[in-house]
Amino acid sequence: MTEAATEMRSVIIEREMAFPPERVWRALTQPHLIEEWLMKNDFKPVVGHKFNLRGEWGGVLDCEVLTIEPQRSLAYTWNFTHEDAAFDLRSVVTFTLTPKGAGTHLRVEQAGFSPTQKQAYGGAHAGWKQFFAKLEEVLARTE
Repeated sequence: MTEAATEMRSVIIEREMAFPPERVWRALTQPHLIEEWLMKNDFKPVVGHKFNLRGEWGGVLDCEVLTIEPQRSLAYTWNFTHEDAAFDLRSVVTFTLTPKGAGTHLRVEQAGFSPTQKQAYGGAHAGWKQFFAKLEEVLARTE
């Protein structure tokens, strides 16, 4: 492992949700639900599928589905091309679902921030907390 690789940072957010894994999984993998809590997208739950997430700020994330274990784990690239190295991001987002009673423990890890990407790292940390709050709102009103 290179020195640069060991310096990479990850944002990890975990939350207990009062919804079963099947319901959380749907919100993570159905494009119309993803749009409600994350961003506009052309996601398909197929390994190798390349898709975009389109942010309200006008930015576009280039993504590719890496792994899918229904109701357990989902990972995809989360790449943002920017001329400023502080914002040019090559990362991987991994969702892990663990049943907890009648609910789900949801963990997201976004890995791949360099030490020079402090603002992007901080933005991701705050952003995932907001995304999770929106996700819980979507889950509360969907069956």
